[in-house]
Amino acid sequence: MMKALWVSKTGLEAQDINLSTISNNLSNVSTTGFKKDRAVFQDLIYQIQRQPGAQENQNDQLPSGLQLGSGVRIVGTQKEFSQGDLEVTENPLDLAINGRGFFQILMPDGNVSYTRDGTFHINADGEIVTASGALLEPGLVVPEQTKTLTIGSDGIVTAVFAGDNLPVEIGQIEVVDFINPAGLQAIGSNLFLETAASGAPQQGVPAFDGFGAIIQGALETSNVKIVEEMVNMISTQRAYEMNSKVVSTADQMLGTITQNL
Repeated sequence: MMKALWVSKTGLEAQDINLSTISNNLSNVSTTGFKKDRAVFQDLIYQIQRQPGAQENQNDQLPSGLQLGSGVRIVGTQKEFSQGDLEVTENPLDLAINGRGFFQILMPDGNVSYTRDGTFHINADGEIVTASGALLEPGLVVPEQTKTLTIGSDGIVTAVFAGDNLPVEIGQIEVVDFINPAGLQAIGSNLFLETAASGAPQQGVPAFDGFGAIIQGALETSNVKIVEEMVNMISTQRAYEMNSKVVSTADQMLGTITQNL
């Protein structure tokens, strides 16, 4: 069977996955704190028919070899943790991290996950939770008689109670960072899990020691750039078309051989 058919097949499969990655980015363009993915390509093994640098004869050496590649594959998708734009909402429980860092979320199974989505709410017990009802970690309870709630850039939470004008500190929001955020495992619902590739979480105080500052009354938007993704989609479409053209050409060549022999 003609080798070009199988090589172009790998190209079609890789571009299909690449288009799925772009599609997921575009689907989440309005998702708070979403970080876009980028497909990473790698060429497949080579069939070495003539070794580069081999002796052609006693006096001559091959300046280049004859190496036939077997195609391409996608070896991974890489999360890009560039900062998204900050959107002002004026909601006191909407929080954005301006810089590095993640909020910690306590999962129902007792594990801790991490997120850049600062869309928080108060549940019936006064606890700060995500839109899905998971608790912010470490836990923070807003007293029922709270009149105004203020969260500083360093995460310190103060409340002014009804009938009083003096703010009282009721807790602090901590953030964590990873040496390799791209190694985090995305599990959906705007959450990530620690992996061996990400390294252990490093806890810190917002706005200090390289950690991002907390911005109250704002949310971090997705870092997906629509125009950039559209350009990527067009180039992916063209690459897919070229690979399908190779399949068509190889088929025509096989047809010519079949008809003439």
